[in-house]
Amino acid sequence: MALIELKNLHKRFGRLVVLDGVDLSIEAGQSLVILGASGSGKSVMLKHIVGLLRPDEGEVWFSGIRIDTLPERQLMPIRQRFGFLFQMGALFDSLTVAENIAFPLIEHTHKSASEIRQIVAERLRMIGLPGIGQKMPADLSGGQRKRVALARAIALEPEVILYDEPTTGLDPIRSDVINELILRLKRQLKITSIVVTHDMQSAFKVADRIVMLADGKLIADGTPQQIRQSDNPAVQRFVTGEASPEELSVLRDID
Repeated sequence: MALIELKNLHKRFGRLVVLDGVDLSIEAGQSLVILGASGSGKSVMLKHIVGLLRPDEGEVWFSGIRIDTLPERQLMPIRQRFGFLFQMGALFDSLTVAENIAFPLIEHTHKSASEIRQIVAERLRMIGLPGIGQKMPADLSGGQRKRVALARAIALEPEVILYDEPTTGLDPIRSDVINELILRLKRQLKITSIVVTHDMQSAFKVADRIVMLADGKLIADGTPQQIRQSDNPAVQRFVTGEASPEELSVLRDID
């Protein structure tokens, strides 16, 4: 049985159709990358997976439980089985690194202060930043902030991590550190990874499977090699970073 299932998912905002009959099954332990142009519905799909948005039509299932119809009270323990790495990290500026990582443990568990300190230290070791617990987010580089946010995302030992543009704003070297961490966490913690990204180098490195959204529908689904060899023009243009003739015609009109 799939860990996560989206069945005939529809979502619109006013007249804008964002998801138009999406079907997707994700197996436990899989590393799935979701591609698509800006505004194609990638982040909207993530929010449906954790119950932050409810579909206009269709079903969302997690671990055999239909979650899109659950009341908020019953959704809370399910959300705790997810970790979320936000695009900009979303650390609390007024808290130290250690306090940021400890926050979900304090909010959602009854662990003692010494247990929480031990978990925080372990999570910092896992991301390769031991000993920085007393630093403030403002004292860290962009790449370090992303790594601390990832340590916070795994504080509760989630089954699934949702990565929303994890390498945005990072140089190629720091981006590759994040890619390696995604792979390491998958190996060490047996975590299911769902990665939304525009970074094709990152996508091909971390994915077992890649899907692509366009016009509210999944237009591609396959291994990284299958996506590289896709004969769908829209997929090929995205992979190679080439604009379509229609998109380039706007520039010709300027002349």
